[in-house]
Amino acid sequence: MSERRKSFSSEFKDEAVKMVIESSRAVADVARELGIGAETLRTWVNRYRVEHADEEPPLTISERARLRELEKEIGS
Repeated sequence: MSERRKSFSSEFKDEAVKMVIESSRAVADVARELGIGAETLRTWVNRYRVEHADEEPPLTISERARLRELEKEIGS
């Protein structure tokens, strides 16, 4: 027995991605709220970031500092 895959409109995908990117919410939280798989949403978010990489503003000094702190915490 084969399982049918769900199909999502591009509008739904765009809104889901915006929920993650614009609010800085965790992918897993947004996915759970929308009733979709976290990996599915993560794929959409990653694709969006690649397609719109030149549109994202550069990090501020405080954002860079915070990024360095977080990298130190995880050992990167």
